[in-house]
Amino acid sequence: MSDSACLEELLRRRHSCRGFLDRPVPRETIAKILDIAQLTASWCNAQPWQLHIASGAALDRFRAALWSEAASQPPRPDLPFPAEYVGVYLERRRDCGWRLYDSIGVARGDRAASARQGRENFRMFGAPHAAIVSTPASMGVYGAIDCGAYVSNFMLAAQSLGVASIAQAALAAYPDLARHHLGIAADRAVVCGISFGYEDATHPANGFRTGRAPVGEAVTWLE
Repeated sequence: MSDSACLEELLRRRHSCRGFLDRPVPRETIAKILDIAQLTASWCNAQPWQLHIASGAALDRFRAALWSEAASQPPRPDLPFPAEYVGVYLERRRDCGWRLYDSIGVARGDRAASARQGRENFRMFGAPHAAIVSTPASMGVYGAIDCGAYVSNFMLAAQSLGVASIAQAALAAYPDLARHHLGIAADRAVVCGISFGYEDATHPANGFRTGRAPVGEAVTWLE
């Protein structure tokens, strides 16, 4: 198989996992994922990303704190969440949500059930591992952009080794908790989290897939 075919296959097979098995990923497998993701390109080769990976009891404590905080407090991320989604971006967001809710039997308009599913983010969907990704706050948006490239490569590397994952902005909603529980320095901005482990193929939330817009909607050719 050609390099391009391998990459395309990984991209097509990767999806956001929302149901994990209660089985840890061996440390050597995680180390290999990290070795591959570390090859990510960055502006001036600054490599601003740092990961704090929680497993076992450490993850249980962090998960419990997030669950409790999200139940009573609004998000207060270091990096502002989108102010709004409009036009085609809103349409895509709604389509993604509807596909997810349809897969788990949540009727459209059932706000209580959709809210329960939303809170699953703070349980990391049962994943045995979670990585919190941060950047130096002083690097601003470009540090975050480099971290985004790293997150994508981390998930592709995980996929290549049979490990499922999901990138989660929700895990950046309460960065003070991440700093307290995971020891993230105060001068770093929390960008997002990645929950990962082995996929529970029987979980209904893992049965749906999102689509992608045609290239023509994303590219303008100039000659």
